[in-house]
Amino acid sequence: MEKLTNKEEEVMHALWNLERAFVKEVVAALPDGNHYNTVSTIIRNLEDKGYVAHQAFGKTHQYFPVVKLQDYRKSFMHTASQKYFNSSYKNMVSFFAKEEKISAAELREILEIIEKK
Repeated sequence: MEKLTNKEEEVMHALWNLERAFVKEVVAALPDGNHYNTVSTIIRNLEDKGYVAHQAFGKTHQYFPVVKLQDYRKSFMHTASQKYFNSSYKNMVSFFAKEEKISAAELREILEIIEKK
């Protein structure tokens, strides 16, 4: 799976939330300051990368994600684990615990999830 830029990820999150959308709807779903032509170009790049497809309605296109959020998340976390935590999810969770980004209660919930599997 090809890595996305921050702007491409932002547009993908909008498309995942919208499920199907025209460019103007994606622009409306993004934070202010995104120009229609810029978003349109980003969506076409995402289509070239295989993340998005479209359905034509005359001269306009309705876009929809081809890659599921769960699949992207899995790939993203695997890459982050490899790059920053020596492929160790233990190191990753420890990092978040040390940075106080995860509580003891949340860690207990994670342990319960693991034990149920």
